[in-house]
Amino acid sequence: MTRPIQSMTGSAVHSHSAARFNLQIELKSVNSRFLDLSFKLADETRLLEPALRERLGAAFLRGKIECRLMVKHQAQAMAETSAGGDERLDARSLDALLALQAQVLARSPQTTPLSVADILRWPGVVPESEVPPGFEGAALQALDAAIIKLTQSRQTEGRSLASFVSERLDAIAELAAGLQARTPELLAAHEKRLTERLEASLGKAESLNQAIDVQETLARIRQEITLYGIKIDIAEEISRLESHLLECRAILKRPGPCGKRLDFMVQELNREANTLGSKSVAIGLSQTSVELKVLIEQIREQIQNLE
Repeated sequence: MTRPIQSMTGSAVHSHSAARFNLQIELKSVNSRFLDLSFKLADETRLLEPALRERLGAAFLRGKIECRLMVKHQAQAMAETSAGGDERLDARSLDALLALQAQVLARSPQTTPLSVADILRWPGVVPESEVPPGFEGAALQALDAAIIKLTQSRQTEGRSLASFVSERLDAIAELAAGLQARTPELLAAHEKRLTERLEASLGKAESLNQAIDVQETLARIRQEITLYGIKIDIAEEISRLESHLLECRAILKRPGPCGKRLDFMVQELNREANTLGSKSVAIGLSQTSVELKVLIEQIREQIQNLE
């Protein structure tokens, strides 16, 4: 796959004019887990749906895409049809239907005659519309042009989303680095608090003429500092978080669809953020943890639109 990153949202319109008809193709695309194609076609153009579906399926891999094909016959062609005498009625079918009705009424006079609406709905009385010569080729060419426009629209939006995600990844890396940098500082502050408590206890013991085993107390302090250090150690989580960030950036730079892969990586980022959050609460950095989760959620919302 060599195609640039694409969003699943976009739209495109392309028109084509010919001697006997004008046609317009509209494409609208929104996000979807898979490729979901829907068509709005007139009855006379329904036979084109397989060809339209094949072209769209070859051009896009994900997204809910609606294809609307509108046809307008030129005024000259419509005038020629009206000048034919019976307009859109098939005279032979109409005569045959009226003859049959006359036979029925002759045998059963109480039978209600057909209304005008009944006659017009009778198969064959109003011939089905036929597409003009060259219409199919023109419609497929118009679709190809609309696909190009939609692809450009999706790529423009894709670049914007990729830039948005990259900015959030940088912000996450900055927050993670800040968390890691604070760990030695917090450990030193905790040690200082314990030392101050020890000094206060020693002073109080001396004033009361009580004996305190200083070596035993110092050992207890070292033990508490060690346990506290283990509790707030986030080096492993930060390492995994940085690895996930690198992979996300690599995915954004690779050609081809990336939405599903990024969605998986965001789950991994969120898992590490939850672990960091539990530890950051213990060391008084809950606000940083909240900011980290907000950034990850912003990424998750935006990558839902990436192909």
